[in-house]
Amino acid sequence: MALEKDLTRLLAEARTIAVVGCSPKPDRDSHRVAAYLVSAGYRVIPVNPVADEILGLRVYPDLASIPSEVVIDIVDVFRSTEHVPGVVDAALARGAGALWLQLGCGHPESERRAADAGLQVVSNRCIKVEHQARFGT
Repeated sequence: MALEKDLTRLLAEARTIAVVGCSPKPDRDSHRVAAYLVSAGYRVIPVNPVADEILGLRVYPDLASIPSEVVIDIVDVFRSTEHVPGVVDAALARGAGALWLQLGCGHPESERRAADAGLQVVSNRCIKVEHQARFGT
C-alpha cells in the first residue's frame, strides 16, 4: 500500500491515466471519475472493448491497443476482481508507472506481482476522492 506522501507525489506527477473499465454511461462511477480526472487536467485514455468514444475521447479496447509512444503513468482499474490479473499483465507489458485499483477491485496476489515488478500500487481507494483530498475540486 502506498504511503500518503507517495500518493500525493503520484497524483501530482502523473499526466496520463488509462481508465480500464470506463463506462460510456454518465451514471457510472468510472464515467464520473474519468470526467473528474479530465477536469483536473489529466490526459485520460478510456479503455472499454465495446465503446468508441467516451467524454469526447477516443476509446481503446485494451491497454495493448493504446499507441506505444503514449506513456501511461497510472492504470486506473474499474473491473471486477477476476479481471485484475489480466489487467496487471497488460499494465506490466505496457510499462505503466502505477496500478490503481478502485474501491472493491483489490486482488492481493496481483497487487504483489505488480509491486514486485516495480509498479506503484494503490488498492481499494478512489482516485477522485484521493485527488480531491489533496488538491481540492
